[in-house]
Amino acid sequence: MVVKADKKDIITLAKLAVLLWSDCNVNDLINDFSKNLSNNTCQFFLKYENCIPVGFAQCGLRYDYVEGTETSPVGYLEGIYVKENFRKKGYGRQLLENCELWAKSNGCVEFASDCELSNINSCNFHKAMNFEEANKIICFTKKL
Repeated sequence: MVVKADKKDIITLAKLAVLLWSDCNVNDLINDFSKNLSNNTCQFFLKYENCIPVGFAQCGLRYDYVEGTETSPVGYLEGIYVKENFRKKGYGRQLLENCELWAKSNGCVEFASDCELSNINSCNFHKAMNFEEANKIICFTKKL
């Protein structure tokens, strides 16, 4: 079962999200997610199996330019994660479909996402979900 998450689900979301974004901590994610849920430009979904939370997705509306798109706003998959033992069951697809429906209900006609070039699993997931590659970039920084 996939459910639209709300404020009561913040801790559950943060505990799943820290498995995806390991450079974050649960408390920071709780704060960020609380702010995100307060506005209408972001939505979270939770996937349960036998009442156990096994995955989540975060989507949003982006009004600035999104690589490869022509309209605004664009629905954007900010993050998606399914616990390893629960993968290959279509749960990621279910979470993504809920994000897409939410984006459509908010006036979007395009949906986008991104992943690190080195994240082969994410790249394969996106391709399997019929995303088309829009561009590849390498980001640079230097100390001043």
